Amino acid sequence: MLDLRRLRLLRELARRGTIAAVAEALSYSASAVSQQLSTLEKEAGVQLLEPVGRRVRLTAQAEVLVAHAEVLLEEVERAEAALARSQHETVGTLRVAAFQTAVLTLVPTALTRLLRQHPGLRVEVTELESEVALPALIAGEFDVVLGEEYPGHPLPRLRETERQDLFADELRLVVPSAWRERSLPRLAARPFVMEPDGTTAREWSTAECRRAGFEPDVRYTSTDLRIHLRFVEHGLAAALLPALSGASDHPATTTRRLPGAPARTLFTTTRRSAGNHPKIQAFTAALR
Repeated sequence: MLDLRRLRLLRELARRGTIAAVAEALSYSASAVSQQLSTLEKEAGVQLLEPVGRRVRLTAQAEVLVAHAEVLLEEVERAEAALARSQHETVGTLRVAAFQTAVLTLVPTALTRLLRQHPGLRVEVTELESEVALPALIAGEFDVVLGEEYPGHPLPRLRETERQDLFADELRLVVPSAWRERSLPRLAARPFVMEPDGTTAREWSTAECRRAGFEPDVRYTSTDLRIHLRFVEHGLAAALLPALSGASDHPATTTRRLPGAPARTLFTTTRRSAGNHPKIQAFTAALR
């Protein structure tokens, strides 16, 4: 009989490409992964892996097995959800990945509600950006991803997942109150604080400045929006920040709406086989 845990390893190898990547993602040693896959070959009675230089690749038979493993693993997760729904209390452990602003603002309130309504539910939260969290969700490292999507930069809609949009968070220009410049086109000569290169927030912010007719002088870089606000408060830089950052509550800053009122979308994503699990539904309800 085929072992589901070993089938999961084979599926992850198909996704990640190397045994080392599978081992790192699932907190195994590479030798343990290799040993489990060798055992799976014996169970299946066919060759599943073939060497290619220092790496391995899946055989045609392995590809067939991976396709069936997807179905089997999803059905097991659906069965677990159905079993959980038959119980009177929502218990267990829920693993959540969420981006920084959500961890600072939305998640604590949601967790307080969950603690009151479902005291037997343990929630583990990891701060992680959406681009990294979504592949980890598919691999089973998380149950829910609370993510963000910037306008003009859509995230991939993976077939193994289901997404629910929560609300739109408007993006605004934030400048030091002492500055006379209060619109984006007039800030061409001023410094900016933005997120690092390669992030969708940075790409969107840069594109917004270019639409206003200039290349931004990004003098300060941080993934922490609280740091962005501190630089604005001290008169050091302008920033493009979401309303959820709380910039409008800081007396040393001035907030202005941007043309067209652009907004990022906040959403939750789950594996499609687990979306109706009571613990996931309880967390989503608490967020709303």
